[in-house]
Amino acid sequence: MKRFLGPLVIGISGTLVLASLGLWQMQRLEWKRAILAEMDARLTGEPEPFAAVVDPYTRFATVRVSGRTTGEELHVLQSTGQGAGYRLISAFETGEGRILLDEGLIGSEAKGEVRPSRDLSVVGNLHTPDDWTSSTPEPDLARNIWYGRDLDRMAEALRTEPVYVVVRRLEAGEAVAEPLPLDTSGIANNHLGYAIQWFGLALVWAGMTGYWLWRKRRGTPEEDQ
Repeated sequence: MKRFLGPLVIGISGTLVLASLGLWQMQRLEWKRAILAEMDARLTGEPEPFAAVVDPYTRFATVRVSGRTTGEELHVLQSTGQGAGYRLISAFETGEGRILLDEGLIGSEAKGEVRPSRDLSVVGNLHTPDDWTSSTPEPDLARNIWYGRDLDRMAEALRTEPVYVVVRRLEAGEAVAEPLPLDTSGIANNHLGYAIQWFGLALVWAGMTGYWLWRKRRGTPEEDQ
C-alpha cells in the first residue's frame, strides 16, 4: 500500500484544491450578482432632486435636474450598430452650478448643426466615465472630436464642475439626441464560467488519479500484493 500513498495524497490534494477554487468562484459569482443588482436598483430608482444628492460624485445615483444648455458642447466619437455617431456632451447651467450633461447620441450628419440653448428637465444618472486610457488618442480640438471621456478635461474644456449626468429620459424641453442611458449589460460577470472550468479540472484530476492508481495496481506483481 505504501507505493499507492504518494499518488493518492497528490490526487486527493489536487482535487480538493481545484474544487475549492471552483467554490471560490461560485462565491465571487454571488458577490458580483449582488453588486450588479445594487447598481441596477440605483440606476432605475426613484429620482432624487439634484440638490438633495450630498455627494455629486456618487456613481449611478438617479437624479432629476433642471436647467439650461448653453450651446457649448463636446462630441465624443461613439460606435453604433448603424455606424459612427457622437455622444453629445453639453454644458448645462443649473441652480446648483454648471455641469456636464450627456444628452445621448447624434448622427454624424448632425454634428455640425448649431443647437441653441434650451431649457431642459431630465432624469438621469450621475456617472464618472472611465473610458479614457493611456492609449486613447488626444482629442481633435479643431474639429471638436473626442475619442474618450476624460471627466476633468471635459469639465475644463466647457468650464463646468467635474459633475457628469447621463440622461435617462427627458421630462421637459426639446430633445436633440437619442439618450444612451446607463445599464449593467456591458459589465462582465464570468465567474460561473470560471467555476465550471475549475470543477472540470477537479474531475479530470480525480479521474487521472484513479487511472494512475489503476495502472499501478495492474502493474503490481501478484507476490507483492
